[in-house]
Amino acid sequence: MKTTLVVMAAGMGSRYGGLKQMDSFGPGGESILEYSIYDAKLAGFDEVVFIIKKEHEELFKEKIGRKIEERMAVQYVFQDIHDIPAGFQVPENRIKPWGTGHAVYSARNAVKNPFCGINADDYYGKEAFQLIHDYLSEQKEPYRYCMVGYILKNTLTEHGHVARGICTINESGYLTRIVERTKIQVFYDGTKYYDEKTSDWTEVDPMSIVSMNMWGFTPEFFDKLKEQFVLFLSDEDRNLETAEFYLPFAVDELLSSGTAKVRVLKSKDLWYGVTYAEDKPRVKEAILKMVREGKYPEKL
Repeated sequence: MKTTLVVMAAGMGSRYGGLKQMDSFGPGGESILEYSIYDAKLAGFDEVVFIIKKEHEELFKEKIGRKIEERMAVQYVFQDIHDIPAGFQVPENRIKPWGTGHAVYSARNAVKNPFCGINADDYYGKEAFQLIHDYLSEQKEPYRYCMVGYILKNTLTEHGHVARGICTINESGYLTRIVERTKIQVFYDGTKYYDEKTSDWTEVDPMSIVSMNMWGFTPEFFDKLKEQFVLFLSDEDRNLETAEFYLPFAVDELLSSGTAKVRVLKSKDLWYGVTYAEDKPRVKEAILKMVREGKYPEKL
């Protein structure tokens, strides 16, 4: 069975101060994304679909796309703020795209196989791609999905707040709930998330399992994603000028309704990522260490 890697690479990098999905981290000038694609290809993925912004197309192809095209089948899709279900309009003052759920929705016409969705600017590790590829290759039933979970404390930065999907997992290893916390930060007295309803910082267990947006889905997920997007856009109490349609929001709704089951896969690999420019030296050092240990060639 063919499998597809779907890469969310349309982010604007406002906190990073630039397009981090194309920035150099490896000793040969490689981006984090190039390491992910290297690992995905070794794991057995057949093709990659890049979700990018139209205005970044030529730069993205020059920096990354054309190198990948030499090794894997590649498609490009654009995350366009106006690409929303019929019957809805984009608010006049809306500037940003609609979030990670909308990013994956943008790939609905390009993806025909079971697929793994990832962020372009996160390093997930070889084992994570192998786990998710093997799950997708063996999965015969619809609505049986998976995700790779990471320990919250290993995904935080000392330079500010981050967004993470906090997971609840049952004894059988299945996800029962996921809540997107858009601001999680380490303070002198513990790790806390900002509760937008109460405007308070609330303590969270640093050993919690979180989603880093590494998901495994089968193609019928796109139909359910559209349904959830319609519900999101239909909510009259939501400020659609700024609200984001997060992927964990859609997954959580499918779990709550009993429509889908999500197996949580646990990887021993460490996650690395860059939210802020100050995170870059640490990630570069980690990649250089892996190169020196022989996990990657000096030039991909």
